[in-house]
Amino acid sequence: MSDKNTVQTLNPATGETLKTYTLLSESEITQKIQNAENAFQDWKKTSFEERSEKFRKLSLLLKDKKDSLAKLMTEEMGKPITQSKSEVEKCAWLCDFYAEKAEDFLSPVSKKSDGSEAYVRYDPLGVILAVMPWNFPFWQVFRFAVPSLMAGNVGVLKHSSNSFGAGEAMESLFLEAGFPKNVFQNLLISGKQVKQVLENDHVKAATLTGSEAAGASVAEIAGKNIKKTVLELGGSDPFIVLADADIEMAAKTAVTARTQNSGQSCIAAKRFIVLEEVYDKFVEAFKKEMATLKMGNPMDENTDVGSQAREDLAKELEEQVQKSVEKGAKIILGGKRDKAFFEPTILIDVKEGMPAFDEELFGPVAAVIKAKDEHHALELANNSEFGLGSSLWTANLEKAREIASKIESGSVFINGMVKSDPRLPFGGIKKSGYGRELSTNGIHEFVNIKTVWIA
Repeated sequence: MSDKNTVQTLNPATGETLKTYTLLSESEITQKIQNAENAFQDWKKTSFEERSEKFRKLSLLLKDKKDSLAKLMTEEMGKPITQSKSEVEKCAWLCDFYAEKAEDFLSPVSKKSDGSEAYVRYDPLGVILAVMPWNFPFWQVFRFAVPSLMAGNVGVLKHSSNSFGAGEAMESLFLEAGFPKNVFQNLLISGKQVKQVLENDHVKAATLTGSEAAGASVAEIAGKNIKKTVLELGGSDPFIVLADADIEMAAKTAVTARTQNSGQSCIAAKRFIVLEEVYDKFVEAFKKEMATLKMGNPMDENTDVGSQAREDLAKELEEQVQKSVEKGAKIILGGKRDKAFFEPTILIDVKEGMPAFDEELFGPVAAVIKAKDEHHALELANNSEFGLGSSLWTANLEKAREIASKIESGSVFINGMVKSDPRLPFGGIKKSGYGRELSTNGIHEFVNIKTVWIA
């Protein structure tokens, strides 16, 4: 940021300045929210058929512009270009999913009562604020915007300063797809300006994906103004490997689960909790697979791990690794930083009390932890302030279901990698946040669940 009124976006892989943006003034913010409210009054009256048609057009646009949108993403935050393309494709899938399913998800539901008739209907709330992060700059926004707009709401976006270009591109895409002006707006504002938006009477609710501190701040402001929030915050997801697991498959999946998006994912597996009977075998297989990854230019189709989104984030990760080593952890692979690039890294002998166990490592660093038995593994998994996702590996599915019921997280993936899927509700517990996105649950977060009773 060059001064308090402008924001510069930088390419983290090269250090190149991409663009300078001027932040909105207080009066401009007020006007944009008023425009959103005016747009809502018309948009809420549109039919599901009209909304679905526009989202299907948006899906086609995303597919058509996939290469240019992926390039923008990679330039702004360093994601490997192949993963950027996949992210755009996933957004298109989300548009098609809700275009098909939203009407069914929001249809009135009959209820038994002492009246002659009773039913529940789902009405839109109005203007919804989304405060979104840089790590999945399109997907995070779309998984808010698609169900919210299909429900009849309108959206205003405060994107991360890393991803202002992505925010501008998305607003243009909505307009090109035929959405009325101001139904989806990108607000070029700083974090400090979020308060003004949230306190505006026209803004009825907010959703945030980001850090615990940012979530707490938004929740506090919203709470004082009696407005609903949905928060998706950090994670330190456990990846539990039992003695009867397919070790080779678990190790191979573990590498992808830890290094997706260059390790910058809330639901990336971060703590690999392995029973002592298979600990050495897993570590050997894990190291072998991790060592095959190619780190480099994120624009190269062959790159597996690009840069971190900013150099200061890479430095923070380096400090967490160094402090863990000082407390007894050992680096068996990687561990080096070059500006914004951080090598795929494996730490072993990780224990409670180390940053690698207690904190979220937001980069390609895996913490491997030895468990004495299954009870100890569950204890270690739950010994975290986070509760977003978890992965469990075992051949015994009956045992897996029992353990899954005891894991403190928003999701448990058995013999697979944690992922967000439009068909499944997504969210966390504890300091990973509250509320749900996606599926039926996600589209019901920002509606008035209204009971109608007839004598």
